[in-house]
This record gives sequence, C-alpha cells and structure tokens, in this order.
Amino acid sequence: MLTRLLCATIAPPFGLVLLLGLVAGLADVAGGLLLLRVRAERFLHGFVAFGAGFLISVALVEMLPESLHASPALGPLWILAGFCGVHFLEHTLVAHFHFGEETHPGEFLQRSTAYSVTFGLAAHTFFDGIAIASGFAFSGGLGWLIFTGVLLHKLPEGFTVGSVMLASGRSARAAFSAACALGAATVAGVGAIHAFPHLAAVGLPLSAGVAFYVSATDLLPEVNRAHGTRYRLLFFVGVGSFLLAQHLV
Repeated sequence: MLTRLLCATIAPPFGLVLLLGLVAGLADVAGGLLLLRVRAERFLHGFVAFGAGFLISVALVEMLPESLHASPALGPLWILAGFCGVHFLEHTLVAHFHFGEETHPGEFLQRSTAYSVTFGLAAHTFFDGIAIASGFAFSGGLGWLIFTGVLLHKLPEGFTVGSVMLASGRSARAAFSAACALGAATVAGVGAIHAFPHLAAVGLPLSAGVAFYVSATDLLPEVNRAHGTRYRLLFFVGVGSFLLAQHLV
C-alpha cells in the first residue's frame, strides 16, 4: 500500500508493544470495574458504536489487504479460519451471548455457561494481543491503528464478561476476576508473537478475520439495538476517525 511505503515506521521495541498490550488488557479490567462501580451502560453504548466503526474500518482497509498482500494463497484461508473460529467460540459453544449488560439470568441457570462465555471472550482477547503484536511486526503505522481499534472495544468486553458472571449468580469478585482474565489473555497474545515472531504472518490474517467478525456481528448489532440515533451516528464517527488516523499515520 502506498501509505505504508510512504510513512511506515520502524517497528518499536518489544517493551513498548508489551506495554500497549498491557494498556489494552487493563481496559478490559476497567470495563469490569465500570460494571461494579458505575453501571454506566449508556456510556458503554457509545464506546461500542464508535469502536465498531473504527474496528471494522481497520479490518477492511488495513488488516485484510495487508494479509492478502503478505500471503495471496493462504491469507484468505487464515482470514476465514479466524472468522469461523470466533463464531464457534462465542456463538456455537455458547448458546446465549451478546455485548453489554446481561439482563437474562435465566439463560445462566447452569453456572458453567458463564465460564464458557468467559472462555470464548478470552480466546477473542488473546487474538486482540495477536493482532497488536502482528501489526507492529509488519509496520509501526499498522500496529498503532490496530491497537486503537482493539482498545476502543475493550471496555465493553470487560463490562460484558463481568455482567455475565453476575447474571450466573457469581460474586463481584468473580466478575472482576473474569475481566482480569480477559486482560491477561490479551497480554499473552502479545507475548506469543514475541516468542514466535515468524507466526506474525499467520497471526495478522487470523486476527483480521476475528476483528471483522467481532465488529460486524458482535458490536454492530448492539449498535442497531441501542435506543437513539446518536449511537448509530457514532458508528460513522468511528469510521471517519479511522480515515483521519490513517491519513495522519
């Protein structure tokens, strides 16, 4: 891509990438704290809408083309694998899952269901870390764009997993621990690419499929269900913000 050729930056040292992964993971934890302390679901609707617009733009405009350029033959298959894998984890193994506050405790009469939701989200957040580290392995500009897209949907992730734990009858401590588990999975994803840097060529298309799935089928439906046109407009603000950030990067 011309933008990459003109303004790609040298990949930052691993310490900085790890720090960014830690920041993203702490945003999961902050989402869990918001649930327990503030109950700010309306505030989170805005994050979901804006994050959906930014993340789907990153996936379609940056991650997918870069993945196809790096591996024209296998890239599409890895993208499909990421897309199908997160669907299997979040919506096939788990019968009831959506972003936001869980208001259907009857769906979680079996407490194991809450843990399966946590596992599915943790797998997703692991690929958040994979995406960040793989992006920086390709270029600094791509890494920063992916990090921003990932960060924007982290609060809703932590809020969601904490809410699911509470709906299943678990304690506030368990809800907070689940949010921490999501954050730890993100950092683990960054560490995995550092330990096996050659896997970045696979990690980027896999996480591109995950990012596209999460933004299009997890986040965007929540935006459409939210009351108020302003949330739907925030989606387009997220898209516009991505285009501006891409130009600046």
